[in-house]
Amino acid sequence: MIKYLKKYWFFAILAPIFMMGEVAMDLLQPRMMSTIIDEGVLGLSNNNVGDVHLVIVTGLKMIGLVTIGGFCGIMSGVFANLCSQNFGNDVRKEAFRKIMSFSFEQTDKFSTGSLITRVTNDITQIQNLVSQCIRGFVRTFLLFAGGIGCMLMLDLSFGIVVACALPLVIICVVYFISKANPMFSVLQERLDKVNNVMQENVSDSRVVKAYVKEEYEQNRFMEANDRLVKTQLDVLLLFSYMTPLMNIILNVSVVAIIKVGAIEVQAGGATPGNVMAAITYISQILNAVMRMTMIFQSVSRGVASGRRVNEVLKCRPVIADGGFEGNTDIKG
Repeated sequence: MIKYLKKYWFFAILAPIFMMGEVAMDLLQPRMMSTIIDEGVLGLSNNNVGDVHLVIVTGLKMIGLVTIGGFCGIMSGVFANLCSQNFGNDVRKEAFRKIMSFSFEQTDKFSTGSLITRVTNDITQIQNLVSQCIRGFVRTFLLFAGGIGCMLMLDLSFGIVVACALPLVIICVVYFISKANPMFSVLQERLDKVNNVMQENVSDSRVVKAYVKEEYEQNRFMEANDRLVKTQLDVLLLFSYMTPLMNIILNVSVVAIIKVGAIEVQAGGATPGNVMAAITYISQILNAVMRMTMIFQSVSRGVASGRRVNEVLKCRPVIADGGFEGNTDIKG
C-alpha cells in the first residue's frame, strides 16, 4: 500500500518534523525547572539566597517553550491527519472499485459482510496505523531516547534505575503484544460475521418474514454478536492487566530515583533540582514505553486489517473489460 502513501509524502515528512519540535520543548522543561529550584529557590551558587528575578525569567521562558511546543504539536496532528485521511480515502475508493468488478463467485468467496468490514473498519484501522507511525511512534521514541540521554547528563547514577526498570517494562510489553496479536485477526473475523448476518437480514427481510424466521435470525445475530463481544472483552481484559503493572514499575522507579538522588545530594554529586528533573525524565521514559504498547496495539490491528484489505486489492477480477477470464469448461 506504499504507492497510495507516496502521493502524500510531504505531509508524512512534515508531521514528524513538527513532532520533533514538540518533544524538544518537553525535554527542555525539566532542566529549566531544575534551574528554578537550585538557583531561584535554594540559591545554591549564591550563598543559599534565592533569586526571584531568575524564577520569573525562567518561568516566562518555560511558558514560551510550552507555546512553541503546543504549536508544533497542533501542526504535527494536522499533517498526520491530512496524510492518513487522504491515504484512507484513496485506498477505500480503490477497494470499492475492485469490489464492483468482482463476479458473484468472488463476492461469495469473501462474503458481503466481510467486504463491508474491509472497506470500512479495516481501512479505518490502517488509517490509524499510518497516523500512529508518522506521529505517535516518533513522539514516543524521541521521548524515550531523549529522556534517557537527558537523565544520564544529570547524573550517571540515575542510569542504574533505568537499566533495572527497562528490562521489566520490555518483558511486559513483549508478553502482552504477543498474546494480543492473534486476537485482532479473530476480532475482525467476528465483525465480518456480524456484518454478514445483518446484511443478509436487511436485504432479504421479506423472505425472512414470509417464512416466519424472525426468531431464528435473531438467535443467529445474537450468537454472532456474543462471539464478537467475547473477543473484544478478551482483548480489553488482557490489556487491562498491563496498565497496573506498568504503573507499579513507574512508581517503584520514582522511589528508586528519590533514594539514589538523596544519596547523591548528600555526597555532593547532585542537587535537589537534578533529582526533581530526573523524576520527570524517568516518568517521561516509562510513560513513553507505556504509550508504545498502545501504538503496538494499533500497529498489530492495522497490520491484520492491511492483510485483509490487500486480499481485496490483489484479487484479480474474473470479468475484466467485458471479457470472461475464468474457467469455461462445462462439466456434465
